[in-house]
Amino acid sequence: MDRRLRTLGFFLLGTGAVAAIAALVLRDQVSRRRRDLFSPSPFRRLAALGHLAGEPASVGAVNLLRDFRAWEVRGLLRNRAGSVLARMEDELRERAGGT
Repeated sequence: MDRRLRTLGFFLLGTGAVAAIAALVLRDQVSRRRRDLFSPSPFRRLAALGHLAGEPASVGAVNLLRDFRAWEVRGLLRNRAGSVLARMEDELRERAGGT
């Protein structure tokens, strides 16, 4: 019985460590993508927009996209940001119960 408890304890400890590392990596990836939104490289900005488009809508993401649209000089990227922004605003409106 003592051996089973020890094995279970090590298993739970290992699972918790893996979950913590995964959470840190995920948080790092999200913050990196948000930083890339204002990168000098248009390809990185496009990739960051694609990443944001796949995220659920949030007030922070909407504000970030509004800032990006005001900052971006390339029409293609500005238009892409506008479509992602419109989708997120609609999603937030639906969640709030508005039309």
